Amino acid sequence: MSARGRGRRRRGGHAEHENEERWLLTYADMITLLMALFMVLFSISSVNISKYRSLTESLKDAFSGHVLPGGKAIAKSGSDNAKSPASSSLITAIKPAPAIGKKDTAQQTEKEFQKIKKQIDAYAKSHGFASQVETTITRRGLVVRLLTDRVVFDTGQAVLKPSASELLSGVGRAINIDKTHPIMVEGHTDNVPISGSQFPTNWELSTARASVVVRFLIRVGIDRYRLGAAGYANLYPVASNSTDLGRSKNRRVEIVLLRQNQSITPDIPGNG
Repeated sequence: MSARGRGRRRRGGHAEHENEERWLLTYADMITLLMALFMVLFSISSVNISKYRSLTESLKDAFSGHVLPGGKAIAKSGSDNAKSPASSSLITAIKPAPAIGKKDTAQQTEKEFQKIKKQIDAYAKSHGFASQVETTITRRGLVVRLLTDRVVFDTGQAVLKPSASELLSGVGRAINIDKTHPIMVEGHTDNVPISGSQFPTNWELSTARASVVVRFLIRVGIDRYRLGAAGYANLYPVASNSTDLGRSKNRRVEIVLLRQNQSITPDIPGNG
């Protein structure tokens, strides 16, 4: 073999040797990158306990209303002539207003109803109306029952008798002690059909009587937006219509000082 052929083979073998060792560079780079990655992961996973505790204490102080360290130094760094308020007065704990529960509101309403009831009872007794006025506190509210016979209206009529003014004035002033609860005025009759009257049925009569009482209470000074009128004819008797005494009790006007969010439907006797 010639010298040229031997030289070519050596050069070819040297080139092949260089290609076989080039993978070491790539391997070394990969190892370096993996080591760097593990170092970063390790640094992230490790927590400085002392710094963590310091941060926790700082957050507690910030939300507790106390001044953070350094607050006084910052306050002093201003002008010597300018008087800044004390740092403790800048951050104060807010005390929430005491909430009024439903139980407290119900108790207050009950006391107010009892007070009005006593005043109406005393007024009726002192003016000779005790037998015509009955007051009760029910699930709906304070009910003032006025028997219409011989005191408020004549039979089959919806015009107030002269004696009714004194009675309704006292009742209206007592009810007006309360300024918030709605008031429903309800007319009721017995089951005897009307004959020879301007009202065709007991429905019109009971509604007209309730409306007349509402107008009188407005004149006494009760806010008209608190008042309502309804007529129920003989739907809700409080006594038997088979006797004269029972029918007399059923011919009535009821002034109801309603509890908040209560139904306007009259109480059924016995379910007070």
